[in-house]
Amino acid sequence: MRPLPSRNRKSRGLSLGVFALCLAAARCLQSQGVSLFIPQSAINATVEEDILLSVEYSCHGIPTIEWKYTSSWGVQKIVEWKPGTQANISQSHKDRVCTFDNGSIQLFSVGVRDSGYYVITVTESLGSSQFGTIVLHVSEILYEDLHFVAVFLAFLAAVAAVLISLMWVCNKCAYKFQRKRRHKLKESTTEEIELQDVEC
Repeated sequence: MRPLPSRNRKSRGLSLGVFALCLAAARCLQSQGVSLFIPQSAINATVEEDILLSVEYSCHGIPTIEWKYTSSWGVQKIVEWKPGTQANISQSHKDRVCTFDNGSIQLFSVGVRDSGYYVITVTESLGSSQFGTIVLHVSEILYEDLHFVAVFLAFLAAVAAVLISLMWVCNKCAYKFQRKRRHKLKESTTEEIELQDVEC
């Protein structure tokens, strides 16, 4: 005996409907993918400052987060990790980077060489990824230059004061020397006049 055709069609149609619904849900989830938000895409900092490269992401599952540094010296991988696991920090940034589960990183004691582009890539387990860039500009502290100028001007003022004092001492010595010389000349001329008077 053959099974009833109408019942077989209903179960086949139901399973196809469930399959199509699951496929649509998976497509919908995959199309959402990763979203990445960077609140501050350009950061200005001074030397020795601690900088937070702040980001926020949303995705399905646990993503892989990777930060790279790009500058005129080339591209350098900083760190890669999955939230909740140990971060794989590159040797060049050991003890200088702190990672956060939201994808942000903090750089400690930045220098002028840290200026450049910081690229974050967030890749979810399904394969979709999103990247963003933060531009960091690190400049020298201005008051250090002013401090150097102030110290240099104070040094010049001290040297000028010493030179003025030496000139004053030299002037006094020269005045005393001239006075003694005049006095000796005066004495010698008076002695000559007295001798001439005695001879006459």
